[in-house]
Amino acid sequence: MRIFLTGGTGYVGAAVLDALVRAGHQVTALVRDHEKAERVASRGASPLLGNLNDPQSYRAAAVAQDGYVHAAFDPGAGKGPATERLALQTLVDAALQGGTSSATGDRRRFLIYTSGLWVLGRTQGVASEDAPPNPIPFVAWRAEIESLVLGAQSDALRTVVVRPGVVYGGGAGLVGDLFKAASNGLVRVIGDGNNHWPLVYDRDLADLFVRLSAHPEARGVYHANDESDERVNDIIEAIAPHLHFRPDVRHVPLEEARSKMGGVAEGLSLDLRVRSPRARALGWAPALHSVTRNVARLLDEWRAARN
Repeated sequence: MRIFLTGGTGYVGAAVLDALVRAGHQVTALVRDHEKAERVASRGASPLLGNLNDPQSYRAAAVAQDGYVHAAFDPGAGKGPATERLALQTLVDAALQGGTSSATGDRRRFLIYTSGLWVLGRTQGVASEDAPPNPIPFVAWRAEIESLVLGAQSDALRTVVVRPGVVYGGGAGLVGDLFKAASNGLVRVIGDGNNHWPLVYDRDLADLFVRLSAHPEARGVYHANDESDERVNDIIEAIAPHLHFRPDVRHVPLEEARSKMGGVAEGLSLDLRVRSPRARALGWAPALHSVTRNVARLLDEWRAARN
């Protein structure tokens, strides 16, 4: 299929790009400069210079696609949510404007939007994909964007919302931040550290995007996490034996952290135990089921990426 991808040089988007190319799809990746264009071209995609805030820079190319994966988020000048709405409405319009799909022989296309599990807020017990959004203020706008995407469902367009957990793997992400802090000797944990982070390996997450792209009936909300229910303290404890010295751990009260970090602090303090039954019904099965049981491998990945 011909797939239009935003965010192809980002943490999640780069993993999705690689997975789509491996699956044999023709990927057009929207990029903002020539350096990023070279990066996506080297990975087998066709770069398109443009900007999410300028629909004219990518609308025509989008019309010619069979599907769309929106994995970008541009917070520039505090206009992130507005940019999201503009970009997604542009992609919806392009999908409906397009003619017969080269891959399916009909007009049906797909649009996948990358949201996040913080949109669930403070849940009671285990939350599956039918749990209603109750977002913390920091990501309250995501619930509106999800509704926009899901409301665009039609006979000509199937729409999907993916809610990844805390993504790990490679040299970035929140788990990568823990590796860096622990290697430097001091880890700051918001709250008591007994909260559970819903986790997902970057390559496993990318595999779900490939499955959703190819499955003609996939639509609606899909959670993506390994269901390991690991606490922040568990992860830090697992990291310590693999370092030359044991890092100090400082537990920071939420209000203190919020004053320094803003709304992201509340997200890091959430206690989320999440399940992904709709994703698993597609045959999706994470290859990695735990950070704590794979710390040595993940540390090697993190160090290799930094080098």
